[in-house]
Amino acid sequence: MGSIVIRFFMKTKRLGKEKVNVITLGCSKNLVDSENLITQLEANDVDVDHESQEDADVVIINTCGFIDLAKEESVNTILEFAELKKKEKIDKLYVTGCLSQRYKDNLEEEIPEVDAYFGTVELPALLEKFDIDYKHELIGQRSITTPQHYAYLKISEGCNRTCSFCAIPLMRGKHISRTIESLVEEAKNLARHGVKELMLIAQELTYYGLDLYKRRSLPELLDALCEVDGIEWIRLHYAYPSKFPKEIFEVMARQPKVCNYLDIPLQHASDKVLHAMKRQITQQEQRELITFARKQVPNIAIRTTMLIGFPGETEEDFEQLCTFVEEMQFERLGVFQYSHEEDTSGFELDDDVSSEEKARRANALMEIQQSISFRKNQGKIGQTFKVLIDRKEGSYFIGRTESDSPEVDNEVLIAAKEHYLRVGDFVKTTIIDAEEFDLYGELTT
Repeated sequence: MGSIVIRFFMKTKRLGKEKVNVITLGCSKNLVDSENLITQLEANDVDVDHESQEDADVVIINTCGFIDLAKEESVNTILEFAELKKKEKIDKLYVTGCLSQRYKDNLEEEIPEVDAYFGTVELPALLEKFDIDYKHELIGQRSITTPQHYAYLKISEGCNRTCSFCAIPLMRGKHISRTIESLVEEAKNLARHGVKELMLIAQELTYYGLDLYKRRSLPELLDALCEVDGIEWIRLHYAYPSKFPKEIFEVMARQPKVCNYLDIPLQHASDKVLHAMKRQITQQEQRELITFARKQVPNIAIRTTMLIGFPGETEEDFEQLCTFVEEMQFERLGVFQYSHEEDTSGFELDDDVSSEEKARRANALMEIQQSISFRKNQGKIGQTFKVLIDRKEGSYFIGRTESDSPEVDNEVLIAAKEHYLRVGDFVKTTIIDAEEFDLYGELTT
């Protein structure tokens, strides 16, 4: 999680309607929630910004409560704005999201300066604080806070999995899918506003449709979204590996709009640790799934996440994980250190891996992945890719290939002094140099 950025407000007397600032912490799913909140406020003629550095009358903090670092960031941010409220630099302070859902009673006692706390599904109650009603007709419409050319599309809420380390079901509830029709309509609205890339997100993508259609329906959803004019890339995030619907790979291979990219958090490779995590899969089954994916979609980029320091993880377990990562050669890999979360089944276990050892193991695993990433990137030199330009930064235009998602994956740097590009455009780019996590390219005519 990012570090806290101190925000300074010089409150001045304001004429007319109040100004609202929405602060978002945590994952892309939280970002979508903030965007829906902003959409409702704007539709009711409320003057609202997202993470504005200007002064505001009302601040709404959308919190994360996933792991210790995220909770710490959320609490520190609340305290920062509570202090501003005490100094009368803001008038009202509201807190919503996962941390508020999980620890509302504690927060009300510890930080009473907050005017009201709301859970993850209490948007109508939050809107009542502004004397406005929730507009159901706005479902499927959304003001995006990302660059105009890409957006996240949340296809479901909640999770039915029972992973022993995860508190998400406690904060987000059971899995609830959105209908294919509503998602297609939202995708059309986003495309009309210039969105070219959709990142499909959920707590668990592969469970999509089981509640509504009594079958895993992600392949049908992908086919429907591919029919939306203006959408050129569709990217899949957060897929659970157990009982993975392999028809997804057939759609990926058949539909050019579906990126050859899959974010599939595996969490570990030791069978003992996987069992303790309640992941419902073995190392061998994970190997078979990744091998199958690469056979069906030869150019697929696989992003995974590993969880280090789960209770009972021995040095032997960790070495198994390192060997697995070396052998599987994942295109992208992130590492989390285990956080002992109350009310999860893992909390009943002894958190017996020290914080120092968790950090050591996490760093060692990332060093392995850094070498893998460097070798893979070096292999791209001389190859030409379709690149989506995200922004201009310093003397470079920054873009991404089909193999990369915003903010978490590799980027392509194209010298601005040699090329004039427009943000949101796709350009053919030949890679001329590569580092561990950055590629350097020049336009191909």
